[in-house]
Formats: sequence, structure tokens, C-alpha cells
Amino acid sequence: MSTDPDLKEVLWKAADKLRGSVDAAHYRDFVLGLVFLKYVSDSAGEGGFRVPRGARWADLAAQARSGTIGTAIDAAMDAVMRANPPLAGVLPKLFGRDEVDQRRLGELVGVIGDVRFGGHGARGEQGGKTARDVLGEVYEYFLEKFARAEGKRGGEFYTPPSVVKVLVEILEPFKGRVYDPCCGSGGMFVQAEKFVLSHRGRLDDIAVHGQEANERTWRLAKMNLAVHGISGDLSPRWADTFYEDAHPELQADYVLANPPFNMSDWYRDTGDPRWRFGVPPATNANFAWIQHIVAKLGPQGAAGVVMANGSMSSRQSAERGIRSAMVEAGLVSCIVALPGQLFRSTPIPACLWFLDKGKATRNQVLFVDARAMGTMIDRTERVLTGADIAGIAGAYRSWRDGAHSDVPGFCYAAGLDEIRSHDHVLTPGRYVGTAKAAAGGEPLADMVGRLTKELFAQFEESARLDRIVRAELGRLDEAR
Repeated sequence: MSTDPDLKEVLWKAADKLRGSVDAAHYRDFVLGLVFLKYVSDSAGEGGFRVPRGARWADLAAQARSGTIGTAIDAAMDAVMRANPPLAGVLPKLFGRDEVDQRRLGELVGVIGDVRFGGHGARGEQGGKTARDVLGEVYEYFLEKFARAEGKRGGEFYTPPSVVKVLVEILEPFKGRVYDPCCGSGGMFVQAEKFVLSHRGRLDDIAVHGQEANERTWRLAKMNLAVHGISGDLSPRWADTFYEDAHPELQADYVLANPPFNMSDWYRDTGDPRWRFGVPPATNANFAWIQHIVAKLGPQGAAGVVMANGSMSSRQSAERGIRSAMVEAGLVSCIVALPGQLFRSTPIPACLWFLDKGKATRNQVLFVDARAMGTMIDRTERVLTGADIAGIAGAYRSWRDGAHSDVPGFCYAAGLDEIRSHDHVLTPGRYVGTAKAAAGGEPLADMVGRLTKELFAQFEESARLDRIVRAELGRLDEAR
């Protein structure tokens, strides 16, 4: 078995047979829970999970045509949770309900039974991928499919991977405490883990802390972290971050977050010490989220936050005052305007705020206008390509490292006086100018493409030098 599109589609189509007999509100939990149970059964030991006798997939398969397969699955879920404390209260137990078509459920058990998440080769690998890698890819594929199918509701638990990658590539969370105050299904943590591993780090180099207000989404996040082998503190139960902060003493090194846009129904205590820069308006929680995140940052902490575009230019007095105070305090390091249609779940245009308590260039803010970037994958959805992400992250790193050059129409470093002259409005389009002003008349798309190629070349050279240094250090070690 491999994780090519055929496998994922087979699983998805098989699970889809049950859609009509399962409450739509629970269908996502139902399918992901079943796939997860198959994985822990296949990879017991390798995946770090204990699966008691009677709860293994072979035991369930033997009862697939019994007419009571749902009851058996519920019992297996319960047994696995009791045997694995980190999964306590996480796995769904809804398979034995009257409305579930037990015949179709038995057929689905048979189809999933043909999928093997473990036992391939001496180390349980499939084409160089472990069983956990395979499940992780299937799980992420299913999350994306559910988010698309659920439309606006899907946005409550899912952030497009290309957007998360921009946050991660700019923040570079190599080591330390990573926090998400509205963690959804845990996608930010998964991408942070992938970043660490891709840069030769170890999984335990980062410590994950999160919170989620929705019970079903909290369970989804717990399962997602378990799938990827991430041990994180998502608090003992779901809770509203504003009403009941689950991590009151946390000082995070990195915060990655995609809070609900323009939330009007939120718990607001005007005396809350988190409102250091001003009390957010009762009608919109955007600046409540931003200030909560600032309050969670350690002395050198940095954050990347997805926000509605209105946060950059709102004239509402409280919001404008908070935004101005944060800029003047030197906390805002970069603002990125994103292209439209990245979020299938909402038509609201979005941007990225980057905050940094330890930034050296406190008298500047980098503005990046990425609205022309991205590739349409269908009529309604756009994604940022690897080159787009590298271009945005490269512009930020150059600015951070003191080697920045403005690119008309794309990026511009503005001083505080200039930002004040715009009444602290942070819309990148006000600062970057137009592509026509580029030196030599080079079109913006060509310039960004050229700069991206140069950046990748520098990455390759850095990797080559890294290999040489490591080899020399190894020889010195042997000579001692």
C-alpha cells in the first residue's frame, strides 16, 4: 500500500457510503475515528499505543456481518481509550446508534480492513514512509475533504496548509514552546513539527500548548496530535480562551493562530489584564485575540496570526487605538496581504500579522503585498505555491537580517513616521507602490520569480556547506 491519491480516494469513497445513515454533524468524527482505530490496531507498539485483545481490527472484522458491529466498535474505542490515557475521552463512541446502518458499517469495516497501516518491511515502512506517516497523510487528506464539504463550518477547524506554511516558514519554530489559543484540528502544530523535522531537528525540540472552545473540534485536535506522534497539552477539556484561559502562566516562544474572524459574540471583561493596549470593542474580538496572543509571548517570543483584512485599517476608535499603540510599542514586525479565495470557508479577505517581542528593527514594519500570488486549483479555491511561500518568507528573512531591498509592488520597509502619516493604517498596498515602478521595468511576477530562484540557490549552497562542515567535524571526532 502507498499513500497515492488512489488509496485516499478508495478510503474516502468507501466511507462516503455511510453518509446518509450517519448524522451529518457526526460524520467527520465517525470516519476519522474508524480510520484511527484501524491504524492503532495495525501499528500497536510502533505507534506507541496499546490495543487490548478484543479491540483489534481482526476481532472487529470477524463481527462485520453480525448486525451488531457498531456495538463492538464502540466497545473497542472504549478499551483503547482506557489502555492509552492520552486518548481518554477523545475517540468517538457513536457506531452502535440506531440510526447507523449496521450493514453498510460492516461493509466499510471490510474495505478498511484491506488497508494496512503497518507491517510492511522490517520497520513497518511503505516506500520509505512509516505507518504513522501514511496515516498522517490520510488524516490530513480527510480533514481537507471535510473542510471543503462543510463550507463555512469547515473553517472552524481547518486552515489551508499553504497559509500555515507561510506562518511557519517566517517564524521558523526550531525549538521552544509553541502555542495556539484556538487550535482547531491542530494543523498549526503538525506543520511546526514538519518544519522541525525537515531541518534535522527532533520532535521533542518543540513543546505544544493549545486550547479549543468546541468539544468536537478539541477531540479532533487530540486525535490529530496522536496520529502524528505529537505529545501536546491541549488542556484536560475544551474551554473558551477568553473566559477560561487554560494556560495562564504560559510564556510562549512561538504563537501560530487563525482565530475566528470578526467574532461578535465573545466573553468580554473590561478589566482583563490582557488588554494592555486598550479594551477591544464588544462587537468584534479581532484585537482581543491579538492582545491575548501578545500576552502569551515570552520576552523574545514571536507570533504569526491570520486576521481579517479589516484589522489593518479599521477606523473604529478602540481598534484604531489598539493598533496604533502596538505599532508604537514596536511589536508589529510584518504585515502580509494575502490573495483572495485561499479560504474556501469564507469570502472575507485575509492578511497575516507577525508580532515579535524581540525584534531588532523596532522602528520599522515590513509590508508584503502577496495579493497577486497563488494558483487556482479549481473555480473557487486558490493555493500558494512553494515558490510563493519561499518568496514571502525570503523577503521577511532578508529584512530581518538587515539585507532588505524594497521591491515595488511587492514589499516595502516603512519607518514609524511614514506609518504615522497613514494614521497607523497597515494595509500593504498603501506602502509597496506599484509593480510598474520596478527598476528597469521588470514585471513584478518576473522579479519575484527571479528572487525566489536566487533564494533557493542560496538554500542549496547553505545545505552544501552544512554537509561539508559536518563531514569535517566527523573526521576531527574520529581523529581524537
